[in-house]
Amino acid sequence: MKRFRKQIQHTVLILLGIFSVGMGLKGFLLSSHFIDGGVTGISMLLSSTLKLPLAVLIPLINIPFIMVGYRQIGPSFALKSMLAILGLALCLLWVKYPDVTPDKLLTAVFGGLFIGAGIGLAIRGGAVLDGTDIVALLISKNSHLLRVGDVVLILNIIIFSAAAFFLGIEPALYSILTYFAASKMVDFLIHGIEEHTAVIIISELNEQIRQQMVHNLGRAVTVYQGRGGLSGTPQDILYCVVTRLEIGSIKNLVREIDPGAFIVVQALADAEGGMVKKPALH
Repeated sequence: MKRFRKQIQHTVLILLGIFSVGMGLKGFLLSSHFIDGGVTGISMLLSSTLKLPLAVLIPLINIPFIMVGYRQIGPSFALKSMLAILGLALCLLWVKYPDVTPDKLLTAVFGGLFIGAGIGLAIRGGAVLDGTDIVALLISKNSHLLRVGDVVLILNIIIFSAAAFFLGIEPALYSILTYFAASKMVDFLIHGIEEHTAVIIISELNEQIRQQMVHNLGRAVTVYQGRGGLSGTPQDILYCVVTRLEIGSIKNLVREIDPGAFIVVQALADAEGGMVKKPALH
C-alpha cells in the first residue's frame, strides 16, 4: 500500500511537471521565439528553423538520451521518462494555453521559471523531461577533466551560439536568461529550502559553542582534531550540517560566544542520515 501511494505521488508530480513545462513553452516562449537549454532548446531551435512540429521533435530527439538512461540508470527510470516526454508532447498538441505577455523580459524569466518548475517536479517524481543531464553524466564518467556541470555548460554554449546565428543575438540573449531562470528553479525544487550546508567553526571557545549548538539548537556536531598551520598548536574544529534557513541562527550563536571565531559555510550537493533532518529547536 505504501509503495502504491508513492507511485501515485510520483505520477502526480510528473503530471504537474508536464503541464508546467507546457505552460512555459506555449504560454511564454514560443510566441517570442525564445528557446531553453538542453534537449528542449535543441528541439525548439530546430522547430523554429525547419518549421517542424515541436511535439514531434521533443520525443524524437530525446530517444537516444533515454536509451542512455536505460543502460546507465535502469529500465524503470527510462520507461517513466519516456512516458513523461510523450505526455509533454501530447500536452503541447492538445492543451490550449494563453499567450500570457508580449513583454520579452517577463517572457524570458517566467517562461524559464515554469519550465524549471516542471523539470524539477518531474525529477522529484523519478523521471526527466529533458535528457541532457543523462548524457552529461555519461560523458563525465568517462572523462577525468569534465564534470556533469561542465558538460551541460558546454552543450548549452553550443545551443545558444546556434540560436544567436539562426534566431539573432537578442533572442539568444533572452534565451540565456530563460535557461538561468529554469536552472535556478530546478535547483530550488530539487533541494528546496532544506538545501544542506556545511558549517565549519574554529574558535578557542569551541567546547562552549558545541554545547550550545547541541542543547539549544538540537544539532549534532562533529569535532575534528586539527593543528594551526602557523603556530602548530592543537585545535578542535567543529563541523555541522544544517539547512540554509538555520545558517543565521548558527552564526548568531557563535558570535555571541566568540565574536572572533572563524566560520566557513559551504554548500553541499546532498546529505542524509544521522541528525541531518532534525529541525532546529529555536
